[in-house]
Amino acid sequence: MSATTVLQHGGITIKQPPPSQTQTQTNNNNHHQRTQSQQQPSLSNDVLKLFTNPLPLDAIFRPKSVALIGASEKVGSVGRTVLWNLLSSPFGGTIYPVNHNPIKRSVFGIKSYKRLQDIPDVMEMGIDLVIIAVPAHAVKEVMEDCVEVGVRGAIILSAGFKEVGMEGAQLEREICEIAQRGKIRVVGPNCLGLQNPISGLNATFANNLARPGNVAFISQSGAMCTSILDWSLQANVGFSAFVSIGSMMDVSWGDIIYYLGDDPNTKAIAIYMESIGDARSFMSAASEVAMMKPIIVIKPGRTSQAAKAAASHTGSLAGSDDVLETAFKRCGVLRVNKIRDVFEIVELLGKQPRPSGKYLTILTNAGGPGVISTDALIESGGQLAWLSEDTMNKLNEILPSHWSHANPIDILGDATWETYAKALEIAAENKYSDGILIILTPQSMTNPTRTAEAIAKVAKKISKPILASWMGGKAVTEGRAILDAAGIPTYDYPDSAAENFTYMYQLSVNLTQLYETPRWCADLHPSTVVVDTIIATAQSQDRVILTELESKRLLSCYSIATPAIIHCRTAEEAASAASSIGFPVVVKLHSETITHKSDVGGVKLNLHSPEQVRDAFFEIQQGVEKDDFLGVTVQPMLDTTDAFELIVGSSLDAQFGPVMLFGLGGTLVEVFQDSSIALPPLNSNLAHLMMKNTKIYTALKGIRGRKSADIAAIEKLIVNFSHLVMDKWMFIKEIEM
Repeated sequence: MSATTVLQHGGITIKQPPPSQTQTQTNNNNHHQRTQSQQQPSLSNDVLKLFTNPLPLDAIFRPKSVALIGASEKVGSVGRTVLWNLLSSPFGGTIYPVNHNPIKRSVFGIKSYKRLQDIPDVMEMGIDLVIIAVPAHAVKEVMEDCVEVGVRGAIILSAGFKEVGMEGAQLEREICEIAQRGKIRVVGPNCLGLQNPISGLNATFANNLARPGNVAFISQSGAMCTSILDWSLQANVGFSAFVSIGSMMDVSWGDIIYYLGDDPNTKAIAIYMESIGDARSFMSAASEVAMMKPIIVIKPGRTSQAAKAAASHTGSLAGSDDVLETAFKRCGVLRVNKIRDVFEIVELLGKQPRPSGKYLTILTNAGGPGVISTDALIESGGQLAWLSEDTMNKLNEILPSHWSHANPIDILGDATWETYAKALEIAAENKYSDGILIILTPQSMTNPTRTAEAIAKVAKKISKPILASWMGGKAVTEGRAILDAAGIPTYDYPDSAAENFTYMYQLSVNLTQLYETPRWCADLHPSTVVVDTIIATAQSQDRVILTELESKRLLSCYSIATPAIIHCRTAEEAASAASSIGFPVVVKLHSETITHKSDVGGVKLNLHSPEQVRDAFFEIQQGVEKDDFLGVTVQPMLDTTDAFELIVGSSLDAQFGPVMLFGLGGTLVEVFQDSSIALPPLNSNLAHLMMKNTKIYTALKGIRGRKSADIAAIEKLIVNFSHLVMDKWMFIKEIEM
């Protein structure tokens, strides 16, 4: 470690499951991907194998035969609306209305059946898709019928399952078991259904069918689906798939993402998510598909109140939002905050290249919009590009003397279309700029239409992303149309454009992390005998916290340097150990039952002689009960002058498994809350990124005359620590240094 960094070692909390529960606990703990090697197979191999031969979802998205359970002519009923939608939009398949009313012989003039078994030749041909629109208590019997006749896919529209409590959750589990027995893939329950606008399938009770397009939209909220659908029809936005996924009894985010990843009609995936469900499945699918198609997620629940509302809506655990944010970044997913952002980003990515960095040049004919855009850019994580000396000189040649001479480049209100075009060419050549935002406000000397034409012509020669904001109404309408036709996204307000540039940059960063998949380093792996013995000994004694001595031995097995430590059972042993280590030293209580040693006077600092060490031994011994005293440990007293105290730790998240933390340590760690989190394992690049996401990182690089810390050594420690966490995550609940 660097001489300017001090690590204070805490205890390691281990999990203590009964032997019979160990395997169950391992299987049930949701966990992110782990890199593969011959020595250590991936923890996600079981997930990957599951998707090697997935049960096909074509039966749901592209059915040739559809049976509607609960078909009805009753005005206002779900069964009537769904049947009418199926009939109104031909999808190339056969429709079978099923109504349990023995008197009802037909629905909308189509022969109806009392049960699935009554459909002619159903036992031989089977049914691709069954849509279930009956009360929750009747769904179980319907699913039994589905298994009997060989149904391949089902959509359960019915509500009244886990979202209403324990009884509903039990009913949902029973239905899921039936579906698994029959190898039936199920969307829902408690959902709107799904649409495939490409084929014409409308298996929902929404009022309209979406227009065909190349963006797939998936939502847990049926109400969100209907709202987005209504907006899209007015905005002329199309979809390749439109899915209300409901409470994900069977088909989860991962299943849908994998399917849409292989769908040639889908170019991007937009998601409204309230709960992640199977985290391993989501991360596995997203990590693979995001390399080919952008995945944009809006996930409410950043505040505790919103998280509680989302959990009550879906009946699922909300989980930690910070961990979820980290998971999205790790698997290449872009998270946005507003509904409109989802579709604006999709449009932007379809028209412009992603920036290579976060530095934006703003070109404007008005100072106010430039200032507003700058605020939006900085607050969202971007930065203004520095104008090089060459750029400044060229701009001075074409602009009035009182232009801003800085970024934003204010070319003033009398700027002509020629001035805009020349300034854009110069700004694009600036090597410090990663993208350009062009702002126009309608003024007497500025022609919005002619300027748009000039910008569109120059933009063809520029490889950096270009965004525009033609502010105003009727006067700029024609100019906006010209820019849109040229593939330049145009916004009503420039702050939205600046935020979207930052989103594009963040997506680039997230995708870069996909290529930082750490390789498992065999030479980091310790003798399993040493590590397993430490953990097994604690478990055999019904202990859930390792001693400091055990913790440091465990850390040293993973090449994590710790101060020398000697366990001493007598005062003379302690004095001798101190002499061998060198004064000054620290003497600490060694106990398997007392964890907070300072609270009982169990830590004696800055001891300079054997006599002081002996006195410290007896003082510590007399301060605790006999059964709690197992001797002391002697360690060197480190010089902490000009040192920074850091914290590195890990704990288990209910959805993602082990999550690592790095940041400012010390007694005020909870006050400053300067930390970042990451999902292990990490390599040096990911470890460095984890450090850069903290404020203390700036100080570690050297500040106000202080020498820089050994950044590379800290990176190595974090990487080694991540291997420890991954290697023993099934045993270690919490670990902190």
